[in-house]
Amino acid sequence: MSALIAIDRNPDAAGLDFLTGGGECAELIAARDWSATPLGPIATWRQSLRTATAILLRSPVPIVMLWGEAGVMLYNDAYSAFAGGRHPELLGSEVRLGWPEVADFNDNVMKVGLAGGTLHYHDQELTLYRHGRPEQVWMDLDYSPVLDESGTPGGVICILAETTERVASERRTAFLLALADALRPLDTPDAITRLAAERLGERLDASRVFYAEIAGGRMTVAFDHTRGVASIVGEHSLQAFGPELLGAYRIGTPVVVRDVGSDQRLSEEARTGLIERQVGAFVDVILFEGTGRVGMLAVQSATPRVWTPAEESLVQEVGERVKTAVERARAEEGLRRLNETLEEQIALRSAERDRLWNLSQDMLARADYGGMMSAVSPAWSRVLGWSEAELLARGYASFMHPDDEPQTLAAIGRMAETRQPTRFENRIATREGGWKDIEWTVAPEADGVNFVAVGRDLSDSKAREADLEVAREALRQSQKMEAMGSLTGGVAHDFNNLLTPIVGSLDMLVRKGIGSDPEQRLIGGALQSAERAKTLVQRLLAFARRQPLQPTAVDVTRVVGSMTGLIGSTIGPMIEVRVDLADLPPARADLNQLEMALLNLAVNARDAMPDGGVLTISARRESVRERDARGLARGHYVRLSVRDTGVGMDAETQRRAIEPFFSTKGVGKGTGLGLSMVHGLAAQLGGGLTIESAPGRGTTMSLWLPISAIAVSREDATAEPLPAIQGLGTALLIDDEELVRLSTADMLADMSYTVVEAASAEEALQLLDAGLTPDIVVTDHLMPGMSGAQLARALKHSHPGLPVLIVSGYAEEDGIDADIPRLTKPFRNAELAASMSALTASALGG
Repeated sequence: MSALIAIDRNPDAAGLDFLTGGGECAELIAARDWSATPLGPIATWRQSLRTATAILLRSPVPIVMLWGEAGVMLYNDAYSAFAGGRHPELLGSEVRLGWPEVADFNDNVMKVGLAGGTLHYHDQELTLYRHGRPEQVWMDLDYSPVLDESGTPGGVICILAETTERVASERRTAFLLALADALRPLDTPDAITRLAAERLGERLDASRVFYAEIAGGRMTVAFDHTRGVASIVGEHSLQAFGPELLGAYRIGTPVVVRDVGSDQRLSEEARTGLIERQVGAFVDVILFEGTGRVGMLAVQSATPRVWTPAEESLVQEVGERVKTAVERARAEEGLRRLNETLEEQIALRSAERDRLWNLSQDMLARADYGGMMSAVSPAWSRVLGWSEAELLARGYASFMHPDDEPQTLAAIGRMAETRQPTRFENRIATREGGWKDIEWTVAPEADGVNFVAVGRDLSDSKAREADLEVAREALRQSQKMEAMGSLTGGVAHDFNNLLTPIVGSLDMLVRKGIGSDPEQRLIGGALQSAERAKTLVQRLLAFARRQPLQPTAVDVTRVVGSMTGLIGSTIGPMIEVRVDLADLPPARADLNQLEMALLNLAVNARDAMPDGGVLTISARRESVRERDARGLARGHYVRLSVRDTGVGMDAETQRRAIEPFFSTKGVGKGTGLGLSMVHGLAAQLGGGLTIESAPGRGTTMSLWLPISAIAVSREDATAEPLPAIQGLGTALLIDDEELVRLSTADMLADMSYTVVEAASAEEALQLLDAGLTPDIVVTDHLMPGMSGAQLARALKHSHPGLPVLIVSGYAEEDGIDADIPRLTKPFRNAELAASMSALTASALGG
C-alpha cells in the first residue's frame, strides 16, 4: 500500500505499475524527480529500462543496474543493505560518483558491459567506505549487459553476493593453522612467544606485540616485536595502572583499551607512562597462571584504535595457542630430563610420569622381551593412528618395517643382556599404510622381564634437515655468485683502464685523419671493436652491480613506446610484437640501462622462437606484501614483462639462466652476459628479475622495478648540447695509470688546455701547495692512497670554486658525492669535451 501511495503522489505516477511490490527502493524511485538525471522523467523511460528495473526490484538477492553511459544506479532493497550508510543518496547517482574509491574498477565494468561483454569475479577484494571509514570487503560479482529496444546494450546489471565473512573466516582459520604449525616444532617458551608476537604483530599491523611475565606487581618483557616504535624490553611497574585494571589482570580478564588518553580506568600516571612509551591503544590477554607467575600477551597500537570483536577474539585465540605450546614445551623439557635418568625418575616421580605420559608428544610404552606391549601412551594414536587396543593386541615386531626388524630385535636383546639403556631408529607402520621414522630410547626395568621405551617422531626434524640442506645450497650459490660478481667487477674495472688509452688513441687518429683511406678504415674498425669491448665491460659491470647508474623517475610506458620500433626491427618480421600496458606509476631506474635491459630481453625472446611466434611486452603495478621465494623484498613495483611463445626452459636452465657466461645459444652466438646484466641492473636498483617458463610453453621474463617516490621529469630530452669552451687555461690531470694519463693529456691539449700531470692525489696536492693554480682538475677515482673522491672533498675546502671532474670505471663502495661531475671510462674526445664544457660553463655561471 505504501508503494502505491508514493507512486500516486508523483506527478509522473501514470504508468508506474512496474514499481508495484518493489519495496522501499521502489518507493524512492517513484518519489524522485528523474528529469535532472541522464534517465530523464520516469514517464519517458523506455520499456527495456522499466522491465529490467521491475525484475531487479523484486529479487531477494542484491542487484544493481548501471544504466546508460553515465552508469546511473538503480538497485533493490537487498543491495541497499549492502550499500550501508551510502543509501539512499546512492540511488540514482552515477556509479563513478557514487563509489569514487573504486571508480577505475567500475569504469572497466561499464566499458566491457556496454560493449556486450560479461564479467565474473570470485571473492573480489575491494576497499569501500560504506559507514564513513574504509572497509575491506570481498564479493562474488556477475556483470551482464542489459539490451534496449534496439538490441544493443543500454546498461549493465550486476548480481552480487558479499563473501567478506567467509573469506575473513577462512583467512583467520588459515592464520591460526599456520601459527599452530609454526609453533609445533619449537621447544622453548622464549622461541614460542617470540614467533607468536611476530606473527600476530604482522597480522594486526600492530605497533608493538610482546609476551610478559607478571609477578609482584611488576611486568618483565624479554622480547617485543615493534614497528615504528621503540622497544620496551625490561622490567616495568604495574602499580600505576590503577586497581580496576590490576584486578582484571588478577582474575584473567582480557583488558581492552581503545584510547589511552581518554580511558578513565587508567590513572593519570598510567596514561602519561603509556603515552611516553608510544601506546595509544592496547589489548592484554592473560595466558596462564602458575605459582607466583602470570603470563600475558599484549598487542599495542601507537595511536588510538577501535579494536574489532574479531581482532579481540583473534588475540585471545592466539593466546590460547601460545599457552598450549608453552605448556607442551615445558612438558617436553621435563620429558627430556626424564629420558636422561629414566629409572630414577620412574621410581621417584610416578605422579609426574602419569602426567607426562598423557601430555607427551613422544610415544611412551612398557613392553616385555617376549614381544608384547602392556601399555602405550596417547601419543601412539596421535602419531600412528592405531588405537590402544590394536597396539596391545599385536606383537610390536609386526608394526616394524621388515628391513628394520632384525636389527631392532637384536638391539633389544643386547639391552636385556647388558642391562644398559640403548638407542636406535626404525620405521613403524601407520594405520593409513605409510611409515614413520622413529628414534627410540629403551631402558630395562628392574624385574628383568619388562622394559620402557620412548619413541620420537623424526618426520618434522627430517623435513627440517631437508629444508636446511636446500638453504645451504642456496647460500653456496649466493656466495658463488657474489664471488664471481666481485671478480667480474674488478676485471671490468681493469679493462676500462686498458680501454681508455686504446679508445682515446684510436679516436685521435680518426680525428686527425692520419693515414690513407685503407688505414683509416682499419683504424675505424679497431675503434668500432673497442666500442664493442666497452659495451661488453658495461654488461660485466651490470652483472657485478657496479655500473655507474643514474636512477631517476622513469615513465615505463614511454620507454616501451619509444623502443617498440627498434625491437620490431631487431627481432625480424617472423615475430609479432604485442604491447599490453596498464596505467603505471613512475619507476625508479636508469633510463639508458633500462632500454638496454628491455632490448636484451627482447633479443633473448627472439632466439627462443627460431620459427617465429608472438612477443608480448606488458607492464603492471605489483605489490609484494612480504619477502617471497623469488627473493623480492616487500614493497611496490612496476613489473615489466617480456613473454614469448618459444621453446621454454627446463628447471636446470632456469636456475642457471642469470649466471655470467652461461648460454644455450652455442659457441660464438652470445656472450652469456645479457640476462646477468639485466639481473645485476635490477638488483642494484633494489628490484629483481624473475623467470617463469616450462619446456614447450614459452618464457616470461619479468623485470621488477621499485616505484619512484618522485614524478617523471618532462624536460626536453633533445635539448641542444652545451657549446664547447676551449682554451680556458691550465688543467691539472691526476691518474696513476701512465697510458691513461698520456691519452687523456693528449685530448686536453687538443682542446688547447695547458696540462700539468700528476701520478697520485698526494702529488697533485704538493703541486698546489707549491703554487700551481689550475683552472680545472681532472682526476681518476681509484688510486693508491687518496682516492679521487677524497681529493675532490679536500679541494672543496682548500680551493673552493675550483672545478673537479672525476673519471671512474664504476661506482665504488666508498662512493662519489652526488654534486661532483664524473665521466665513465673508457671515453672519446667528444665525451671528454662535453664534460669539460659543461663543467666549465657551470663554473663560469657560478
